[in-house]
Formats: sequence, structure tokens, C-alpha cells
Amino acid sequence: MGDSMDHGNKKIILGLSGGVDSTAAALLLKEKGFHVTGLYFDVRGKSGGDEEMKARKTAQELGIPLIVKDVSEQFEDVVVKDFCEKYMSGYTPNPCVICNPLIKFRILADEARIQGAGHIATGHYARKERIGNVWYVKKAVNMLKDQSYMLYRLPQDILEMLVLPLGEIASKDEVRKLALSKDMGNARSKDSQEICFLDGSYSRFIQDRGYEPIPGDFVDTDGKLLGKHKGLVNYTVGQRKHLGVALGRPVFVIKLSGRDNKVVLGDDRDLFHARVVSHSNVFPWMGKKASVDPSDVPGELEICNDGEHSDKNPYLVSIPAYGKIRYGARAEKCVMNILPDGKVEAVFETPQRAPAPGQSIVFYQNDLVIGGGFISAY
Repeated sequence: MGDSMDHGNKKIILGLSGGVDSTAAALLLKEKGFHVTGLYFDVRGKSGGDEEMKARKTAQELGIPLIVKDVSEQFEDVVVKDFCEKYMSGYTPNPCVICNPLIKFRILADEARIQGAGHIATGHYARKERIGNVWYVKKAVNMLKDQSYMLYRLPQDILEMLVLPLGEIASKDEVRKLALSKDMGNARSKDSQEICFLDGSYSRFIQDRGYEPIPGDFVDTDGKLLGKHKGLVNYTVGQRKHLGVALGRPVFVIKLSGRDNKVVLGDDRDLFHARVVSHSNVFPWMGKKASVDPSDVPGELEICNDGEHSDKNPYLVSIPAYGKIRYGARAEKCVMNILPDGKVEAVFETPQRAPAPGQSIVFYQNDLVIGGGFISAY
């Protein structure tokens, strides 16, 4: 059964940034008879700043109360510190994937309980669906804006409370038309930036927080010295420009090695991998269990193999899926092999370009998010 937005307790706490998406979410909720309270997350500790004022103006136009939460200390400790340390170590983190389950949605849920609200909501383009006793995140109708990838780590207790009003909206134009029809001041505003706490270069942001890049070696795939790099934080897997090394042909960053502080350069073909391994995986059907049991996989999911683990069959279970190795990538056909240690080996039919350790790989069957984790190897 999908999420029909027909709920008993009509009090709801909505994450309200002041942008057009959360504004449209509020309008849709009000049309459904919800009593909406907005919650603005101050992640920078700038009380009274421009972003907060925008949220306050929007709440006033909507005619709803607004709660402002200074979450800057928690955000710094959980999200920003992880972001900086991962980049310094040669990983490519996605801070939204960390923030959503640990800060944003958790604070929404806590505030809902304080306010006696039965539900929480955001302006994300995604849906949810309950099959049996398991809630799944589901792709949005608007595939161009789909954000299900960002929500794959949400736990069951959050999904149960969550309402996603924009999940069924077919296009961003419809969102803007709704805001225009209600004379909202932000109806034509630009989309918000992908990482809310960055104003410019991520490497400059990290250095401004006291992290000093450590120069090291550029090497080729055979380990031959090619030159000197300016610190791992200045590079990402797949990068071609601004490397500061001339080899007479186009070269790309193939790998960032935090262990020995080396940047491996190679040809474009070296970026393609059919096998991607992830750790810290989550699966909706697992609940709070620490390890995967093949018998826990619900019957509605297709399974390739659930045979007994052995030397000949190293997998607990193999599930056909579509894997998405970064937010902007297409989901491609693969087999999701769950290993006894909880890691997942994704084997793609078509090799994937530039899977980056630290990014998430998210798995789908049809429109349902069936699992995901952080890329560790390829």
C-alpha cells in the first residue's frame, strides 16, 4: 500500500527552508487538511541571517508557525567534521546522506513528538511504500528531480511518520505554478545549492577549518612517479582538469590513496569497473538487526541465489537490482551479492565510470530502494 497522505493525526512538522519545494510541500499539505508547522534548520549558527529571514517570510506568507532550530554544533560534529576528514583521507563523501538520517529527519521526528504531531514532511522528490510490515523509499514520479538516492539510509521509524507531498508531482513547473497560484514570493526563485553549507570551493572550505593539505606523489597505475600533487583534498576520482601535471596526453585521477598519500593517474579506460564493493550497508527489511539473514529477505523481492554459504558460494544471498553509484548517475543493471560480513559486491552488466570510495551506491528493484551503502572498493 502506498502513502496516500490520508492520516488520522493532522498535525505535521515540515522541514521549511524557504525555497519553492518546501513551500509547495506546505501548500499541498494544507490542501489535504494538515495543520502545518514549519521547522527551519540553522546549520551555520547564524541567528537572524538571510536564509532564516527567507524561511520566516515564507512561513508568514503560508500562514503557518515556524520553529527555528540552531543545529550548528551537532551539524558541525556529525556532518562537517566527517566531510572534511573523509576528503582529507581521499574519499568523496555525500554530506546529505549522513545528515538526513542522523540530523534532519531525526530532529523533525523529535519535534513532532514534542508538539504532539503524528507526522513529519519534507520537500524531497521521493515517495514511500509499505509492503507487508516494511516501509521502502520509492522513486519520485518526476524522475528528473528524484531524490530517493539521498534517503536510502532512513530507518523504519522515520519512514513510518514521513509524508512526501512532492513525490507524485510530475514536474518542477507544476511546483512553481502552485506557488505562483498562491502568490508566494519565492515561486520563481532558483533551486537551492546541492550542499547547503558550502558557498564556494569545498577544498577552500576544508582548509578554512584548519585542515592542511599534505603534498604527495602523482603515480601511474604501475606506481611510476609522474610528479607532485598538492594534497588529496584537491582531487576527485575521474578528474581531468587542473591537475598541474603535463604528460602529453589527457590523464584522469584513477584513485586517491589515503594510506600512502598518492594520487594515481591513468587513461579514461582505467576508470571503468564492473565490480563495486560497499560497506555499512542498510536494507529496509533488516530493521535493527546487525547482520543479514537470507530468510529475512521479503518474498516480493526477486532473488538469484540464497543457497548455503560455502567456498563455492561465498554469498549469503544474490539479488538482481539496478545500482546507482552517485546521485547524478543512472541506475544500471547489476547483481547485488551480500557477503557474510555485511559488505555488498555489486557486479554490473556494464562497467561503471569512476565509482568513488565514500560515495553511496543505492540499489533498486523497480521503483523501490532495496538497500545501499558506502563504496569502499572496485
